[in-house]
Amino acid sequence: MRKFWLAGLAGALSLGMWGAAGAQGTGEVKALFEQKCSICHPFDRATAKKKDREGWEKTVLRMKNVNGAPVTDEEARAIIGYLTANHGR
Repeated sequence: MRKFWLAGLAGALSLGMWGAAGAQGTGEVKALFEQKCSICHPFDRATAKKKDREGWEKTVLRMKNVNGAPVTDEEARAIIGYLTANHGR
């Protein structure tokens, strides 16, 4: 998990989720989350929940690897970062 977390952090930083470009990057990742996750269910189903990073990792990776959500590894890292930052506990 630690390796995945570090890769996720690197991916999030490269996407501009933090720092000067944070607002734009976060908006793009929010749109990605809404687009990908609403294929199977309303996105407010996820945003009503509060989970820590590990909880969001388990959820997103289960959706990707078990349920077949059409999300790349990079998109999953970005979505996990977005959910942790905006819907974490």
